[in-house]
Amino acid sequence: MSQGPLANIAKLVDATTHRISSYDRSGGNGDNIPIPAGTTVDLAVMDHPGIVTHIWCTFHHDDPDSRRNLILRMYWDDQEHPSVEAPIGDFFGQGWGMRYVYQTLPLAATPVEGRSLVSYFPMPFHQNARITLTNDSDVDVKHFYYYIDYDKHESLPADTACFHAWYNQEMTTPEDGTGRENEWEVFAKFQNNPSDQNNYVFCEIEGHGHFVGVNYYIQSDTPIWYGEGDDMFLVDGESWPGSAHGTGTEDYFNQSWCPDEVYMHPYFGTARAPGKGNDSARFGWLGRTHVYRFHFEDPIRFKKSLRASIEHGHANCLALDLSSVAYWYQTLPSKPFPDLPSREERKPKPECSAVDMHKLRCKAKGTD
Repeated sequence: MSQGPLANIAKLVDATTHRISSYDRSGGNGDNIPIPAGTTVDLAVMDHPGIVTHIWCTFHHDDPDSRRNLILRMYWDDQEHPSVEAPIGDFFGQGWGMRYVYQTLPLAATPVEGRSLVSYFPMPFHQNARITLTNDSDVDVKHFYYYIDYDKHESLPADTACFHAWYNQEMTTPEDGTGRENEWEVFAKFQNNPSDQNNYVFCEIEGHGHFVGVNYYIQSDTPIWYGEGDDMFLVDGESWPGSAHGTGTEDYFNQSWCPDEVYMHPYFGTARAPGKGNDSARFGWLGRTHVYRFHFEDPIRFKKSLRASIEHGHANCLALDLSSVAYWYQTLPSKPFPDLPSREERKPKPECSAVDMHKLRCKAKGTD
């Protein structure tokens, strides 16, 4: 029997289909809502068991960092803290507040220029649900258009877990014992790293569930290859190396040999890269790279807890500006997330250009 994404498309389900959207209640064509600066709006409130099956949205917002300053949150089954909390761009697969096309099985950012954001993640809830959007900026959202489609059920099986997503960011520092950045043994021999202590963390979960993927955004201010860091999954409190330990960043994202080109598979790929064939190519991996991996055929299962992380360079030897959104399903209650970084902390840092590197090189040689 087929186990693919369409395996159950012919199965009849005892449910009714509903939609909450921004349609013009007067029957006109003003099919959007405003979101004033500094306010939170309820996009959807559902007071019954159900499953969100589809979300689409697009918006007009003059804040240049709008995709980092519009915060999406989702609450399931009367839990006071959110099970989903992330900037809207990062959640749907657009890093650094940028707009670009992105296409995967569960998430997409569509033409023109990635302006429409789409989710097909199934999001079940046993009692009720609330989806909110916060405009954490000083600029009003003039027009926000959206659909939230869902199935209403009498009840869901007790073993149905709830959808979760968490945004994290960190400016890493070299932690490999050399005191300076190093990769490919350019400055020193590789150190050993029998631990995940200094890794970049995708998520730390308490509860019973399974990890299903991550969008990972890497900003490198040097042309050195960023991807020697291993992925590590420690399940149910186990010690290092754990039951799912990888061999390198590009390996975890199902690629190889230091990729630097756009490739988008439904389950994995590189949605943005400095790019072979562009002027930046001669500067190696300098710039912004977005990679992703979804575990729909191979979820990481846990019964009590999960710590998912990745090294920033081999033995955590690189200074990188990292951010991510991890996605998983688990039972409730879930652990509250750490405080979301402030608006200023979330603001994307400028990219380091080739000219910037030349100036730094001249300064280091005392020729500026």
